[in-house]
Amino acid sequence: MKTLGHRPASPLRRSLVAVVVGALPVLAFPAPSLWWCAWFALVPWLLLVRAAPTGRRAAYDGWCGGFGFMLAMHHWLLPNLHVFTFVIAALLGALWAPWGWLVRRLLGVTPSAGRTAAALVVVPSGWLAVELVRSWQGLGGPWGVLGASQWQVAPALRLASVGGVWLVGFLIVAVNVALSVLVAVTVTVTVSRERGDRGAATARRLTLTAVAGLALAAVAVSAAWVWSPRPAAGGDGGAERVRIGVVQAGAAAGTGSPARRFDREERLTRALAGRGVDLVVWGESSVGFDLGDRPDLSRRLAALARETGASVLVNVDARRSDRPGIYKSSVLVGPDGPSGQRYDKMRLVPFGEYVPARSLLGWATSVGKAAGEDRRRGTEQVVMDVGGGLRVGPMVCFESAFPDMSRHLAEDGAEVLLAQSSTSTFQESWAPEQHASLAALRAAETGRPMVHATLTGVSAVYDASGARTGPWLGTDTSGARVYEVPLAHGTTPYVRFGDWVPYTALLVLLVWGVAEGVRTLRLRRRVPGPRVPPARTAHGSPARPGH
Repeated sequence: MKTLGHRPASPLRRSLVAVVVGALPVLAFPAPSLWWCAWFALVPWLLLVRAAPTGRRAAYDGWCGGFGFMLAMHHWLLPNLHVFTFVIAALLGALWAPWGWLVRRLLGVTPSAGRTAAALVVVPSGWLAVELVRSWQGLGGPWGVLGASQWQVAPALRLASVGGVWLVGFLIVAVNVALSVLVAVTVTVTVSRERGDRGAATARRLTLTAVAGLALAAVAVSAAWVWSPRPAAGGDGGAERVRIGVVQAGAAAGTGSPARRFDREERLTRALAGRGVDLVVWGESSVGFDLGDRPDLSRRLAALARETGASVLVNVDARRSDRPGIYKSSVLVGPDGPSGQRYDKMRLVPFGEYVPARSLLGWATSVGKAAGEDRRRGTEQVVMDVGGGLRVGPMVCFESAFPDMSRHLAEDGAEVLLAQSSTSTFQESWAPEQHASLAALRAAETGRPMVHATLTGVSAVYDASGARTGPWLGTDTSGARVYEVPLAHGTTPYVRFGDWVPYTALLVLLVWGVAEGVRTLRLRRRVPGPRVPPARTAHGSPARPGH
């Protein structure tokens, strides 16, 4: 597959094209939620990179495409971080530079069938390596991981139960690689026929390789659908369903004073009395005062627990009275007051709740709404016993994006996963829908139902297969709703084996790197050194041996 002989575009124009095509996969995520386009949205980017004239240019194309992807994925941060959003997108986009070089190395110029087959495994592995690095919380966490775009596709959710969101992402990239090969072969064959070139045999081999890759992807999805374990109905306590009341204060109360917010949530919770709820969940930052300093609020919450017949899980965002600093904490309050079960948020939102390397990046607070004071971190996850034998695993906001956190809670015996969230700053953006969709992936991965309860934003509940249970509470909703949540037991392969997919991808990259290194050394040894002219005498004739 030779690069077409068009007049090369200017570097600036090429970079702008890379930014645009890199942003295309974002359309697969909520709010557009065109999930089907993820399976071919990478093709233009792949074709651009493989046609790069040099490896260095391919790395630039990877960087620019990564910048476009990150900027489009986080565009809703612009009103808050302003120019710093572009800085973050450029820094994270640089992670795709090696991936761009890798694409050209395997697919550039005229790849053999063997290199094309390797690309179907190595290129997706390179993509997962990028996602694994940027999933570190200090770099923003796993927001916008490609596999998460398939949150409403049942076969993809079944794949997630086997290998997590990583397996879904791997197959998406592999399919895109195969399609890009088919497109490139089609274009090249057409041009070759016009020029009278002979490349039909090579084209057939590459086409068969790409089609075989697509067939293997279909087989993997089918195998997961047929043979992966399905969550079994019924919890350890014998109850098949629990009734969970979700209280969403709404934008007006959520952005108002802490006292007004508490009053609104109290009124909404009273409406749940007599409805047989097993647990009431408030959203993130639902209580703006430390309950140790405000015993009156503790008494009001205990009264709500008695009225509804269920404990109330609130989220306190305040300076602690028993230790220094501000914490975001899930606190369980029963009929007698706080139960002593508390979870302090461990993974904080960069810039929103703390500024990474504040001494270096503290200037972000002067150009946007970055955190003026760093929140404090918790030290361990907690599974809470809310009564009636029901055990729940709370997470706070951003933490629902991390697959390992929900997996550990399921391992520790949580029957229901909970995420308390708030997107009050980003109500009019794509963020609320995208955040709510993550709970479907976490439910499918762990085989445990998950409740995503927000102060403002989108609240949603999913069963153990990741299917939605009941309607979403949209950004314009201020109210309380009871959800019938079916329990499940059993262990998914993902909970049992963990992040085996990204680690396998790293192993693939290591093996490929070693193989490439050995191949390069062999080629260098085969190339003869420069020919040394024979020595000559003073008269110009060749010298004889021994003279």
